[in-house]
Amino acid sequence: MAQKEIKSVGQTNDRLRRVLKARHLTMIAIGGSIGTGLFVGSGAAVSQAGPGGALLCYALIGLMVYFLMTSLGELAAFMPVSGSFSTYGAKYVEEGFGFALGWNYWYNWAVAVAVDLVAAQLVMNYWFPDTSGWIWSALFLGLIFLLNYISVKGFGEAEYWFSLIKVTTVVVFIVLGVLMIVGILKGGEQAGWQNWTIGDAPFSGGFAAMIGVAMIVGFSFQGTELVGIAAGESKDPAKNIPRAVKQVFWRILLFYIFAILVISLIIPYTDPNLLRDDVQDISVSPFTLVLQHAGLLSAAAVMNAVILTAVLSAGNSGMYASTRMLFTLAREGKAPRMFAKLSKNGVPRNALYATTLVAALCFLSSMFGNKVVYLWLLNTSGMTGFIAWLGIAVSHYRFRRGYMLKGLDLNQLPYRSGFFPLGPIFAFVLCMMITLGQNYQAFLQDKIDWYGVAATYIGIPLFLLIWFGYKLVHGTRMVPYSEMEFPKWEQDN
Repeated sequence: MAQKEIKSVGQTNDRLRRVLKARHLTMIAIGGSIGTGLFVGSGAAVSQAGPGGALLCYALIGLMVYFLMTSLGELAAFMPVSGSFSTYGAKYVEEGFGFALGWNYWYNWAVAVAVDLVAAQLVMNYWFPDTSGWIWSALFLGLIFLLNYISVKGFGEAEYWFSLIKVTTVVVFIVLGVLMIVGILKGGEQAGWQNWTIGDAPFSGGFAAMIGVAMIVGFSFQGTELVGIAAGESKDPAKNIPRAVKQVFWRILLFYIFAILVISLIIPYTDPNLLRDDVQDISVSPFTLVLQHAGLLSAAAVMNAVILTAVLSAGNSGMYASTRMLFTLAREGKAPRMFAKLSKNGVPRNALYATTLVAALCFLSSMFGNKVVYLWLLNTSGMTGFIAWLGIAVSHYRFRRGYMLKGLDLNQLPYRSGFFPLGPIFAFVLCMMITLGQNYQAFLQDKIDWYGVAATYIGIPLFLLIWFGYKLVHGTRMVPYSEMEFPKWEQDN
């Protein structure tokens, strides 16, 4: 169904434009995975689990994300559509499963945009403490809206430069950190492996700390799957998507593993500043602390600017992802048809209006002090990101199994993941463990905090409600391997 619909769209003037180049795809994947989770939250990861525990968590989650990206790369290169894993879930798992994935992912990023708008208030408060925060949120919402309204190329260029700033910052940070560790730069006299021997290092906090850190790390990696959403508007997806995916491992290694290693060697995990991961105080960012050790007195101001860039980048990507997901749901008859309409330059503006409205409403709920509602929305959004990852793993496993059972030649795939079946199985199991275990301690108490449990896990029953509700209404069933279709992709030129 989805494949026929895609082809019919390609025969009209009302279609998405394939204008995103290889450099855009690469930076979109980078921009999705570098944010406040690395610049600010990494300090909390080191302090809670110790240097060894934090490094192990980042390595394991990084490996899981790499496996997921190779799975998504195989799917997206074979079928480059903006619906991405929602479409794959419907075609190769179950139609209701894909429907639920799509709506949850739209909701995930629409709310995430609101979260980024609130974060932007806190960042701007560093420079303008006397200015009302809602003014900055409104201003940045307008900016993000315009970048997505004009054209997909405008989004791609903005994300390219946003990501370039973040990449440059991380590279400079790692270089300066290494120079401090080897003693070339002053301020690194306390740097070295001795920081791994103090207290309970290298591991601290036990299994509970590892699970908690895994959630922090997992959330910081969310967004790497955006390259799959962008596949529907990329030039030569069969060539450019595999190229972007192949670089993921090295990005993860450089931007996360090396950064955490540098932080752990320069700053003791017992440093009280690392215990705070509050974006309201940029001076406690481990990046800021290391740069201050290097003698850069204006490090806090520099990092504040970089974190603002990260927030805007996340909001920009979130607006793009949720808009394209809503557009594809409408194309497939799973959302009102009005959201399938495109402007003359190929932008789904009705879907953009709806997404912007939801983001603004969530932002207003936080502005007027309804923290309870906002907390539930935030937790639901975060959980949905992990559900999307689970969907990618399941969809790829069934896609490849069905492809092989049909007797089709694997060499005909534009890109083939070299880790099947280990990759999707490993990603599914680890992601499921983190998802279910994020608040397991609540069940070990004498009196279970059901309110806290509900706030944490609300995303799971919401997803299941949408899935089985669709299944009940439409009578859908699991797609048998024998009925799977693998038509060759006809790329629009």
